[in-house]
Amino acid sequence: MSKIISATDLGIQLGKDDEHALFKWLIASFLMGKRIRAQLAVEAYKVIVEHHERDTPRKLVMCTHSQLVKMLGEGGYARYDESTAERLLKLSKKLIDEYGGKLINIREASENQADFEMRLAAFEGIGPKTVEIFMRDAREVLF
Repeated sequence: MSKIISATDLGIQLGKDDEHALFKWLIASFLMGKRIRAQLAVEAYKVIVEHHERDTPRKLVMCTHSQLVKMLGEGGYARYDESTAERLLKLSKKLIDEYGGKLINIREASENQADFEMRLAAFEGIGPKTVEIFMRDAREVLF
């Protein structure tokens, strides 16, 4: 059984309404939610967010698809690099277009936690596993 990786393990200190930390945790959760070894997801997260500083939706959406594929490859996330790059770009664009680039705005638009989770799952590439991973650490600062 592999260790469950938390936001704290990645140096993400989630705080009440800390949009920056919430987005970083969403990216990590997104990467870990795929059928790939957690450590590869962590490495890809570090390359994208820490090394390349693509730590906000606006910074991420400024990447080209090929730049993001390259970053995922640097992190060893090669198996799903093309589709993951496309979905990360779509996630960032939808977050900007529909919620002003803020996860907190999703919460504000949601009637309750279940509604928030449903809205989160409406992003392409975010399935039940990604929602579960994200909410495991973000629940207490969002609700």
